[in-house]
Amino acid sequence: MAEYSISPSGEKFTIPEKSEYAAEMERVTKLADAARKEGKEIVVVMGVGFVGAVMAAIVADTVDKETGKPGKFVIGCQRPSTRSYWKIPMLNKGISPVKAEDPEVDPMISRCVDDKKTLIGTYNSDCLQLADCVVVDVQCDYAKQDLGNLRTGEADMAALEATMKTIGQRIQPNCLVLIETTVAPGTTEFVAWPILKKAFQNRGINSEPLLSHSFERVMPGRNYVSSIRDFWRVCSGCNAEARKRVEKFLHEVLNTAEFPLTVMDRPIESETTKIVENSYRATILAFLDEWSIFAERNGVDLIKVIKAIKMRPTHNNMIFPGPGIGGYCLPKDGGLGFWAYKHLLGFDDDIFKITTTAIDINDTRGLHVATLTRDALRNMGRYIAGAKVLLCGASYRQDVADTRYSGSEIVVRRLTEMGADMRVHDPYLTHWYELEQQDTYPAPGHSWARFFRNQEHLKDIEVQSNLDQALKGAEALILAVPHEPYLDLDPDKIVKAAGGPLAVIDCFGILNDERIRRYFEMGCEVKALGRGHIQRIKEAVRSARS
Repeated sequence: MAEYSISPSGEKFTIPEKSEYAAEMERVTKLADAARKEGKEIVVVMGVGFVGAVMAAIVADTVDKETGKPGKFVIGCQRPSTRSYWKIPMLNKGISPVKAEDPEVDPMISRCVDDKKTLIGTYNSDCLQLADCVVVDVQCDYAKQDLGNLRTGEADMAALEATMKTIGQRIQPNCLVLIETTVAPGTTEFVAWPILKKAFQNRGINSEPLLSHSFERVMPGRNYVSSIRDFWRVCSGCNAEARKRVEKFLHEVLNTAEFPLTVMDRPIESETTKIVENSYRATILAFLDEWSIFAERNGVDLIKVIKAIKMRPTHNNMIFPGPGIGGYCLPKDGGLGFWAYKHLLGFDDDIFKITTTAIDINDTRGLHVATLTRDALRNMGRYIAGAKVLLCGASYRQDVADTRYSGSEIVVRRLTEMGADMRVHDPYLTHWYELEQQDTYPAPGHSWARFFRNQEHLKDIEVQSNLDQALKGAEALILAVPHEPYLDLDPDKIVKAAGGPLAVIDCFGILNDERIRRYFEMGCEVKALGRGHIQRIKEAVRSARS
């Protein structure tokens, strides 16, 4: 019986049968041989997801600095699972398998596939035999067993380890392997390298594998491509030859002239760089959580406090944390460091206090938004159970269509657990897969639904695009993300669309004092993260009426 892989747009692709593998390898070999005769280097990118697809296109778009002609032929390889196989036929059509706000992504992939003929996709990992360089962009996740307790989780390296075994069994001895995935410190030298060495020994190869590491700093949004190509990189190699080769490769495919390459002595140093970098950012965001609560309880507007502090140049990187810290990196990377210290590097003491606590705070900050929503409705004489609540903004950051580990998800799940009737609006999204496909996404048993009760019907949630329609009959409005379309919403129009006064919860300092005052004048209730001065505005409106 045929199996299918279904793309996010609903297009079905039949999973290839084993009998089709030989013909697929023949197709790929013919194209690679032709490219090699033209002097192109053959690069295989393992994993064409959020990072791999664009990295593959960037490499395929590379031109030789002397001749001005394409210097690389890229093969994007994705295992033919029901979850991910659809990316390969999409890529071979010249269609990006990742949705991006960056206008550069789609034309670049189309150009490399259709015009330059420097990029193809395949499901047959035997293509590794053809590679001069292999770039590994396979996920290394951190599986959390409890919400708000990072310490009970563990690194999930199964996919990475399986990929390294496959690579070791197929590559030529002089092939460079570059791990681009963010991994637990020590993974490249103490997990991946031994796997490659053992595979080489089993094949009778006496030379050392050429293994290197260089993490990406990719950011979603309109500068998606630049965050990979035009950004500072850190790299390292397991031996001198690997270090030399990875330097050469990155100089050829990235804009290292304007964004210099930093070369480390060992992979554990480059791995640690990424973990510390993201742990630092997660920590400064979590730091403001306690001051946000302080501000709410003591009449302080933390937004104004932060603006005042940022006038000092040494503190201008302060960021208000909103309802939680999402994206793929910040919620997990510190956990990889914590786990590596104990399980890869073998230490049994507990040195991690700040890193782990910061992630726990960020993971659970959305719970407080649910509490504020309940309290705002209570102040209006209403109950949270059965209340029609509209959440505006499902993405984890403004003006992108990316819901990975969004703080908004925790808000929705907590309010659903409390009995609220949730609606969602987001101008950049058509689907919220963490809800709609929570039984299988991001993987079976990994949905945050497991931390809450009464979640089953969230699979029926539809992300609405018409704000007036979404507001109809709403009793509470949560401004969860500072998307550009939300920044200047007119309180009068909001109340009119809702059909009457409603509770408004501001998670990101979106509302200025004038709009807050206007909501109170119309009989609404307003709550906000970190903005204790709202009570003064409310009392002033009351005094003006009396």
